[in-house]
Amino acid sequence: MKKERSRWEIILDILKVTKQEGKIKKTRIMHRANLDWRNFKRYFDFLIADGFITNCNPDLDSYELTENGKNLLQRLKEVTELVDAEPRIPNQFKVPARIYPAISHEVAVELSL
Repeated sequence: MKKERSRWEIILDILKVTKQEGKIKKTRIMHRANLDWRNFKRYFDFLIADGFITNCNPDLDSYELTENGKNLLQRLKEVTELVDAEPRIPNQFKVPARIYPAISHEVAVELSL
């Protein structure tokens, strides 16, 4: 079962599609981002209102990313990489002898995570 996308994942998908296609129509963005019209309209209107996407040719009704949109896309990618990264927990920790009085020296204890 696939989990629902978060708001930021949906915005990231819309921005990615718009960047990949260059100048693109709304319907194509909606289909490539796998959104229904109601959800697409909500997120797309937000991106237009805040200046992340602009109507580059009103006659053809095509859209492209603004510089702010490109910056947002880059930052969302960075956050996604941080969140999806493997935890950097070392496999071994040094345990001081004072924690285990019966042991007179420091030992490495393997952790099973």
